[in-house]
Amino acid sequence: MKLVKHPNIIELFEVMASKSKVYFVLEYVTGGALFSKIARDGKLSEGDARSYFQQLIDAVAYCHSRGVYHRDLKPENLLLDSCGTLKVSDFGLSAVPQQLRADGLFHTTCGTPNYVAPEIIADKGYDGAKVDIWSCGVILFVLMAGYLPFNNPNLMILYKKIYKAEYTIPEWFSPGARNLISRILTANPKNVSVSLSMMISW
Repeated sequence: MKLVKHPNIIELFEVMASKSKVYFVLEYVTGGALFSKIARDGKLSEGDARSYFQQLIDAVAYCHSRGVYHRDLKPENLLLDSCGTLKVSDFGLSAVPQQLRADGLFHTTCGTPNYVAPEIIADKGYDGAKVDIWSCGVILFVLMAGYLPFNNPNLMILYKKIYKAEYTIPEWFSPGARNLISRILTANPKNVSVSLSMMISW
């Protein structure tokens, strides 16, 4: 967190420690989690969803430029300040290039099941930037639909759906939103055909 200073990322001010505990002094954010807003109000308008998504992508692009990969992006980890500005939080599962293996990939299985990318499930190594982008695509879907694209109480069935990228885009999504989500949520990470700059300008 000391590597990332950005308007859309929770700021870490200080780290202190006693013999038994470590204390983090973080930016105080009063607006609650984006997840709570969706749970309370339901799906967002495309304009509101676009605003939050652009702030998220701006923060994620900055993290990646600093060699930081979050690996657990979800609405529960996106906070809102008193002005409604999005703040990415909880870097507990994040990784940096020093953790890459000889093949240039990460191999730690981590993240929240509904938001993990197919390549994490495949367990053959993954690009930290691409799994973050996948999670951002799931978040955008949730913001606009009010529910998850991949969901099943049976974890194995859920993972099969994610691995095959089996989901249905709601009919009320605009053509632009449909196109963007379908280009992000694709089973093969090599087929992801959208850049961070394109996502920010959507």
